[in-house]
Amino acid sequence: MSMISPFFCLKDRKDFRFPRATVDGSQVQKAQAIAVLHEMLQQVFNLLSTENSSVTWNTTLMDQLRSGLHRQLEDLDTCLVEEMGEEGSALAMQHPTLALKRYFQGIRLYLKEKKYSDCAWEVVRVEIMRSFSSTRALQERLRNNDGDLRSP
Repeated sequence: MSMISPFFCLKDRKDFRFPRATVDGSQVQKAQAIAVLHEMLQQVFNLLSTENSSVTWNTTLMDQLRSGLHRQLEDLDTCLVEEMGEEGSALAMQHPTLALKRYFQGIRLYLKEKKYSDCAWEVVRVEIMRSFSSTRALQERLRNNDGDLRSP
């Protein structure tokens, strides 16, 4: 998606402090794992759907990414309801997702401080890719249990 070199934006790097404990697949139950993945995808979807999202990115690829995220969110909604029921799914999503909400709020504040510059968006793109990599253990745990969840 990137049309700008990450090396050009090294001065804009920031440690967003991804909440690794939240996505440690060995320490969360299945419903919480689904809730964490859902929250992460929802936050990424919201971030990439803002009017301030980078205009330097390929719009066709952005549309495909948002469409794929939307489909996965629907799949995770179904999984969460199946795992916990209607009432339980809301409860499961509350506690473990707070750290992710704070993390993405930090990303949004960073973008605003940088006036949504192309380099700021490039830093965020790299951070999102890094955060997806951090969820691999959680995704694998779910995949081994279900066999039908796809990775983002």
